[in-house]
Parts: sequence; structure tokens; C-alpha cells
Amino acid sequence: MSGSLKNIPARGGAKVRSRTDGAAIPLDDRDKQLLNALQSGFPLSEEPYAAVAADIDEPIAWVLGRTQELLDNRIIREITPIFDTRALGYASMLVAAKVDPDHPHRAAEVINQHPGVSHNYLRNHEFNLWFTIATPPDSALGLEGSLEVLGREAGATSIRMLPTIRLFKINMNLEMVKGTDSLAAPAAAANERPIEGVQLSETDRNVVTTLQGDLPVTERPYDAAAASLGLSVPALLAHCESMVDRGLLRRVAAILFHRRAGFAANGMGVWNVPADRIDEIGPQMASFRGVSHCYQRPTYEDWPYSVFTMAHGRSKEECDKILDEIAAATGIEDRTTLYSSTEYKKIRLKYFTPDYAAWEQDRL
Repeated sequence: MSGSLKNIPARGGAKVRSRTDGAAIPLDDRDKQLLNALQSGFPLSEEPYAAVAADIDEPIAWVLGRTQELLDNRIIREITPIFDTRALGYASMLVAAKVDPDHPHRAAEVINQHPGVSHNYLRNHEFNLWFTIATPPDSALGLEGSLEVLGREAGATSIRMLPTIRLFKINMNLEMVKGTDSLAAPAAAANERPIEGVQLSETDRNVVTTLQGDLPVTERPYDAAAASLGLSVPALLAHCESMVDRGLLRRVAAILFHRRAGFAANGMGVWNVPADRIDEIGPQMASFRGVSHCYQRPTYEDWPYSVFTMAHGRSKEECDKILDEIAAATGIEDRTTLYSSTEYKKIRLKYFTPDYAAWEQDRL
């Protein structure tokens, strides 16, 4: 399936959501420092909350109690290991689908049933449903076969596959303390990340299946997983460090509910970067603090945009500021911004589970 990707607003006037009052519950400076630390500084250590408490100069009892409150109030979605999908051998891609603009939720419900769909958004475009999908190495249908089935079941009139060619950045880390100027400022250029699969050992697979999901909010959150694996906690943490070195484990971190944490807007800025400048421009765009994801993706005759940047802001205006500053810094002016109006699904993938085979069983 294929189709045009013209920049036409979705019929029905989908609106970009905005939260004018900030976070869903009051967050003071201590909360914001805690959220920053949990997103970027949660260590692989026997007592990681003690390290977080020391980093922000707060009592550990307060850190543990407030972290649990932020989870209960759905500011923090989860605290979890973040594994690299491609490195684990899964095939994955971004997909743009053209579905019934008057009832896109019906198609979204069908697509969301696939266990490898982790993100699914309604965006202001003729191709109105944008989702990510992954399939395991032993998938009988494979990625393209799964998309054929999903497109048919969802009633999509066209699907455009947008796999990653190069990955310049993936780091969903919302800056809670600093303002727009910080989000819209470049830092050191980001390093390109490899996307090849890594040879997995039995221990690797066991660690992934045991450790994936929510970590408990306790002084020693890795103890239960280590006991289940028959390992000492130092042995488990050492193995996790080796998985970081091999690209299997990106980090352990808090994942926030964006809008409830005050980040009401996310804009997918897509850029027409000349092919001979992608090596230079991709890392430069990825370096901006307000950009969480930066990829090179394929272009088509009707879709010249080769570099995708995901910007997160407290408002549409803040996202626009981030993207405008990228344009000023790089000199790339030809861009389109697609804003999400509805989040239909956002989860962490679960790897090496029977759910994928179960979904395929009746569709082969």
C-alpha cells in the first residue's frame, strides 16, 4: 500500500491540545528537580534512590514518598528499563496511515490491538494516524505482512512505511526546570546511534523478560528481579552495564505523562535536508534540548522530508520556537510540522512474550 503525503489538514478540524494551567497537579521546584533526576540520572546501583536523593539534596524518605505520589497521580507513567528495540532483533518502523477522518478512533482501536504498536497518534494531516510498530525476530507475518493485515482490518485507504535509515537521537527526557530558551538551545552535536541487531545470550533474554516493566519504588528496586533470575544484585547490575555497552539497554528512567506533566504539545518537525548535508545536519538538529527523537527516513516523490525531529513543549508556541531555532541554526527552511491532537496509545513494548504469536495465529 502506498499513497500521497501532501500537507492537507485532517477533515473534521482536529485541534492541537493545550493545557493552559501547566501540570495536572501542582508541581513545585523540588518536584521538578526530582522529575529531572528520575528521567536522566536513575543509576544502575543497588540503592538508586539514595543516589537520586543525594543528587538533588533531599532526604531519601521524601524522594521515595514523592515518587510514589507522582506515580499515583499519573505524572510519572512508569520507572522502567528502556531497551533498544532494534538491538534486540525486532523489526520496527514509523507508519503513516490514511483512515476515515470522521471516525479515526475506530481504526486506532484496531491498530492498538497489535502488541508491537507502542505509540499511536492522531495528527493534523491527510495521513492522519501515525503509529510505531515492532515485530519480533520469529514473527511469521513479519513487519510488512503485519501492516498489510492492520491496514485491511483498520480500513486504511493508504499506508506509507517510514522506516529508520539513521538514528541520530532517541532520549525522551522532558526538561522540567528550565524554560523555553533552554529547550530551544543547541548543545553538543548528538552522536549517531547504530540500529543493527546484537547477538543475544540466554542471560540477555532472561534479564529483558524479568526486568522489563515497572520497577518498584523501594530503596532496592533491583532485588526482586535478581532473586527471580538466581543472581546476586551486583551480578545483575554488572550484566545490565554490559547490555548498555552493547547497545541493548539504553538506560533506566522515569517516563512521564507528557500532558499531565505540563508538556501539552508535541510537534513532529519534518525537514527537507539535501542528501549531501544529512551527515552534518542530522546530529545538529538532534542536539537541541527540546528534541527527543531525530531520524533520517526515506523520501518519496510527494514527500521530500528526510529528517524527522520530535519537539516537546509546554505549548504549541514553545514547540514552534524549538523548530524555528533549529531552522535558524541549520539554515534549513523547508519544513512541515505535524501536531498530535489525540494520543491513542503510548506504552513501553514488552519483548519476548507470546502476545505477538497469539495476534498472528488467526491471521496467517
